[in-house]
Amino acid sequence: MLVKTFSAAVSGIDAVPVTIEVDVNRGVRYMLVGLPDAAVKESQQRIESALRAAGLHWPGRQVIINMAPADIRKEGSSYDLPLAVGILVASEMVSGDRLDGLLLTGELSLDGAVRPVRGALPMALRAREEGFRGMMVPALNAPEAAVVEGIDIYGVNSLTEVMAYLRGEWSPAPLRVDLKELFSREGNIYDTDFADVKGQENVKRALEVAVAGSHNAIMIGPPGSGKTMLARRLPGILPPLTPEEALETTRIHSVAGKTENHIPLMTRRPFRSPHHTSSDIALIGGGPVPQPGEISLAHNGILFLDELPEFKRSVLEVLRQPLEDRIITIARARMSCNFPASVMLIASMNPCPCGYHNHPSKECTCAPGMVQRYLSRISGPLLDRIDIHIEVVPADYEKLAVTSSPESSLVIRQRVVAARNIQSVRFEGSDTIHSNAQMTPAMIRRHCHLDDAGGRLLRAAMDKRGLSARAYDRILKVARTIADLDNSDVIRPDHLSEAINYRNLDREGWAG
Repeated sequence: MLVKTFSAAVSGIDAVPVTIEVDVNRGVRYMLVGLPDAAVKESQQRIESALRAAGLHWPGRQVIINMAPADIRKEGSSYDLPLAVGILVASEMVSGDRLDGLLLTGELSLDGAVRPVRGALPMALRAREEGFRGMMVPALNAPEAAVVEGIDIYGVNSLTEVMAYLRGEWSPAPLRVDLKELFSREGNIYDTDFADVKGQENVKRALEVAVAGSHNAIMIGPPGSGKTMLARRLPGILPPLTPEEALETTRIHSVAGKTENHIPLMTRRPFRSPHHTSSDIALIGGGPVPQPGEISLAHNGILFLDELPEFKRSVLEVLRQPLEDRIITIARARMSCNFPASVMLIASMNPCPCGYHNHPSKECTCAPGMVQRYLSRISGPLLDRIDIHIEVVPADYEKLAVTSSPESSLVIRQRVVAARNIQSVRFEGSDTIHSNAQMTPAMIRRHCHLDDAGGRLLRAAMDKRGLSARAYDRILKVARTIADLDNSDVIRPDHLSEAINYRNLDREGWAG
């Protein structure tokens, strides 16, 4: 008897439908074709043991299985459940009447339990696009898949439950997720607050500007000055995720297996902080089966690189193209996939190997030329792609002893959201541009007009500091953001002056 079941393969952050054709007939062979990898081939042992746990047995006849399309590599253990169901129905152990319009995925354990798999969300999205009426997934993956509206999601814990469903003995209600309640419950919970930071008002202002326009920023200062502490409080002032951004961000984390079972949809922007020993593949993604890297896991959020010069230069150089294009293409011999990479890069570093160059009270012990060599670990092209360079000076006792409470993250976030709303209206007709940092050269000319005084000020800064054409564009973008925070339609000289001051830490000016 020939039976078809349906599953899906994950490619990049998308899913591809897979048809599993099972033929149980006279003979004793077992054949599995359609480019299965080792994990798929090993499914026979898992299925056989799961059937025994359910009180059944492997059919004593010929079993031939084809996984179509045959030109796509089938990888992982997520095909166990559709393969087992196909064998059960084709050998007439259960009826297949309730299989119509149902997509299956799940890994089987030896005792028949259904284990969670990666990529349940993109599979559910694809199932809806293909017109499936429902999807049967592991119970732990069900909340994640249920955020997709227009398709019924059934969570199962064991192969026995699946058999009961097929026999008509069990009719579970499809799982529903209240996204509005989820966002209201989880979207504004943060463990850190800018109210905890005493002093550093200029740095907090620079970071507010960075977040308001989604600009890349780097903080340079001695050890203990608060760089990491400030960076880790940035999620609290980021604007909330839109439903579309939340869905896209969750898809990436679902493919990487990084979702939390109790939170079906990511409601807060990600904050990723990889260690400086990370490889280039860990940062941008890749591998034999391409997986998203840290920059894609930080999509729609922040990628924080602490101790930037300690990263290998080759690792830092691979960031240049994603920071510009906001997408990463991983090409392999048999496949090519795209991973989104629209991130806000926040970096921190010491000014020199000993950490005390330009310190107000401690003397730098580095030999002549060491400061320049230390900063040279960061290439000029990469530094040009960082819009805001800010010096962090240790707070003195008077500022630390102040009893009044600084501004909270909530107050700063309200200003950021107001500035982002202005930008949303400005770029309403574009599907790819959402913030000032993403403006194209044509948009810069349209939205960043300078008066004569502003033009003279910027020209003097360019000549004196030897800034590049890319730095020129980035100064205008930052000035536009500062004007938005000031609710100003025009870029005034004071806005431009503040933006120019955020380029003070370019290599030539800082090392002296």
